[in-house]
Amino acid sequence: MNLPRHLAVVAATLVLFAGACSDAGSPAATDDAAGGGKIKIALSNSFIGNQWRVEMENVYKAACAMPPYVDEVECSVFNAGNDVSTQSRQISNLISQGVDAIVVNAASTSGLNGVVQQACDRGIVVVSFDNVVDNTCGLTVNTDQVKFGQQLAQFIVDELGGQGNVVMVTGVAGTGADNDRNKGAKEVFAAHPGIKVVATYTGMWDSATAQRATSGQLANLPKVDGVWVSGGTDGVIKAFAAANRPMPVVGGEAENGFRKYMAGLLTPKVNGMSIGQPPFLSVISLELARAVVKGEHPKESVTIPFPVATSDHMVPGETVFPDLPDSFFADFTDSGPNATVVLCQEAATDGTPCPGKTLDVKLGTP
Repeated sequence: MNLPRHLAVVAATLVLFAGACSDAGSPAATDDAAGGGKIKIALSNSFIGNQWRVEMENVYKAACAMPPYVDEVECSVFNAGNDVSTQSRQISNLISQGVDAIVVNAASTSGLNGVVQQACDRGIVVVSFDNVVDNTCGLTVNTDQVKFGQQLAQFIVDELGGQGNVVMVTGVAGTGADNDRNKGAKEVFAAHPGIKVVATYTGMWDSATAQRATSGQLANLPKVDGVWVSGGTDGVIKAFAAANRPMPVVGGEAENGFRKYMAGLLTPKVNGMSIGQPPFLSVISLELARAVVKGEHPKESVTIPFPVATSDHMVPGETVFPDLPDSFFADFTDSGPNATVVLCQEAATDGTPCPGKTLDVKLGTP
């Protein structure tokens, strides 16, 4: 997803990690893989310049150091400094090294099509996620951003009984995720005549920006019963609190700060629903790549449901994390009986394996 947290440019760097994850290009790694029968899967990430990307790589590393992956997969991670040419070159090198699969968070949806085709032609499984590639020879793991908009909007409609004034705080205009999220929300609100959208403005998917924008809007707004927020949710809540406005029903992203308000760990307590693009998409992509290479899953793309948290089902350490920063993305793990994957806090913060745990990853729907 082209969020602001994904747009910072950092120097190209190669991240190597020990244990299950090693240098795919070194002779020692090649010999070990051949001797142990492990398959080689590389993560090609466009950049690691924000909190979401850090969590995404950390949970990938943690998964690689946990069963079943620690016994079956030799992992490596490459970062391209948000440069398409660098990422293309790194993928080309991985093709030359003879990896079995490449998991990609792309710097460009179309700019990697050529090198992805080269990988496919060599029989290498390519799985892209989050920012996916266009080339259909590869597989994708992703969420449905239109459903993001619909799901949060429907929650607000249901909580308001189909009647009330609603504000929409959108993301970065022109991006695919923003267009899709807004489309989904507007469809739901338009289907309920008792809902009136009294303001629509951008929060740029950033808490500080959303807080400033909301503060500037509130003086001219009537009573607000519900707020739909594409990102920067805790900033919107802070603006309502600072203006001494009644707290509306809130549907928003998966910021840990928002969930602290929902859990009553911060005041005022908020009635809300929190969903978001989960950092563990990298782990789902790892599993899909592994399963396809081993012939355990058809060569088909999958769609992952959003991890959901509501105010009446907040569990510290599972859906909200009291000792982690507000900026942390609390959906680094799923929760509940039908969880796609469950990861410990240390996996997201440090990239370390969850003690004594074997990962059970559900691949969702083709």
